[in-house]
Amino acid sequence: MLSCSYLVDEVRRTMGDGRAHGVRLGYAVETEPLGTAGGVRNAVDLVGGLVVVLNGDILTDVDLTAMLRFHAERGSRATLYLTRVADPTQYGLVELAADGSIKGFVEKPDPSRVTTDTVNAGAYVLDRSVVMAIPTDRPVSIERETFPGLLRDAVPSFGWVSATYWLDIGSPAKYRQGQLDLLAGKVATDVKPAGAGADRRFIAPGVTIAPDATAIAPCVIGAGTKLEPGSRVGPNAVLGTSCAIGPGARIEGAILWDNVNVGPAAILRDCIIGSGVSIGAKAQLGFTAIVEGNTVVPADARL
Repeated sequence: MLSCSYLVDEVRRTMGDGRAHGVRLGYAVETEPLGTAGGVRNAVDLVGGLVVVLNGDILTDVDLTAMLRFHAERGSRATLYLTRVADPTQYGLVELAADGSIKGFVEKPDPSRVTTDTVNAGAYVLDRSVVMAIPTDRPVSIERETFPGLLRDAVPSFGWVSATYWLDIGSPAKYRQGQLDLLAGKVATDVKPAGAGADRRFIAPGVTIAPDATAIAPCVIGAGTKLEPGSRVGPNAVLGTSCAIGPGARIEGAILWDNVNVGPAAILRDCIIGSGVSIGAKAQLGFTAIVEGNTVVPADARL
C-alpha cells in the first residue's frame, strides 16, 4: 500500500498496480496533508494485521524479517528501525535502555543536546492498535506526537539497531549518491537491471552502441538508448530509456532519466537530468547541476 499525496498521478503512472515489479500495489491518497502519522492512519483501513511502515525517502537493504522477529520476541507494540550516523543533528535521535526499550526522543538536536548516535531510520513495525489510536480529524506527526505519546503511556516500544546500508535520499545530492551506491554494489538487492553483466555494465536490450562509442563500468544504459560514434558513457553513469547520446559526448557520474537528448561533444559530469531534456552541442554540465524535465539547455551553455 502506497500512502500518497504530492504528485500521486506521477507515482501511479510510474508504478501502476505493481505487477511489472513483481508486487501488488494499492494507493491511499490524502486529499489534504495529514502529517507523517495521519498518512499511515489514512492507509491502515486498507490493510490488515500488523502494520509495517517504510518512509519513501530512504534507501536501505534492512532485513525486515529480522526486525519482525525482534518485535515479536520483545512483546513490542511499536518497533523502530534505528541506524548509527556520524552527525545525528539532522535526524531524530532515539535513546535506548540496556534492553533495547526506548527511553527518549530528541528531534534534530543542536550539537550540545546530542546524547546518542542512534537515529530514527524511517521504518516501523506497529501493532494495529497503535495506528488506530492516531487521530483522524487533524494532521499528526508520528515523530513528534505518536512516538512520544507511546513513551508517555508506557506502551512497550523498542528500537532495533541495524548496521545494514541506509541512506536518506531526500535531497538531489543524496539521491545521486544512492544511484552510485547501487551501481557499486553497496546495497543488497535482488533487483537487477536488464542486461546485467559481471563487469557491472548493465545494458538493456535494444541499446545501440556505435563501434567507436564506449560504455565504461559501472553504468546502466536503459532500453532503446543510442550511443553515437565517439561518445563515452561512464564510469558511474545511469541512463534511462530511449536516451540519445550524440557524437563525441561524454557522460560521467551523471544520472539521466528517460528520453534525454545529448548533443554532439556535450559534457555531463556528476549532474542529474530530468526526462525529456534536450542538451545542446558542446554544453557542459557539472556537479550540482539539476535540470528539470522537458527543458532545453542551449548549445555551448555552462551549468
